[in-house]
Amino acid sequence: MKVAFATQDLQRVDAHFGWAKNIAIYEVSPEGHSFVEAVQFEGDLAEDGNEDKLAPKIAAIKGCAILYVAAIGGSGAARVVAANVHPVKVNGPEPISGILAKIQEVLRGIPPPWLRKALMKGRERSFDLDEESSES
Repeated sequence: MKVAFATQDLQRVDAHFGWAKNIAIYEVSPEGHSFVEAVQFEGDLAEDGNEDKLAPKIAAIKGCAILYVAAIGGSGAARVVAANVHPVKVNGPEPISGILAKIQEVLRGIPPPWLRKALMKGRERSFDLDEESSES
C-alpha cells in the first residue's frame, strides 16, 4: 500500500498539508518499505485560505491509502477523504522511518478496521458463499 507524508525536510512529518514543501510517498508491506517518490511544491504555500494550492497536493497523493500530516485544515481534510485517502495527524514532528516501522508492525498483525479498509482500496471484494447452505 502507498503511504504519503507531508514533510519539509523529507525526514520527518513536520508540515501542515497546505504548506508542505514536499509529499514523500512510500510503498509499505508487512515485509518492508521502499521509497517511491518525493513530490516538491513551490510558490506561495502560506496558510492563507488559498484552496487552489491544494489541487496539486491532492493529485500527488492519488493512489495512496494514508496521508500523515502535522496539521490539516477542515476543507483540506475533506478533500483528502473525498480522494479516498485516510488522513492521520501526528503530534509534533515525527520521523518518517519510525512511522514506516510502526505501519509494518501493524500490517504483520491484525490491522484495525480503518486500516483494513485502506488496504482493500482498489481491490475487488470476493465472498465465498457456501453453496450447500442454499440447498434445503
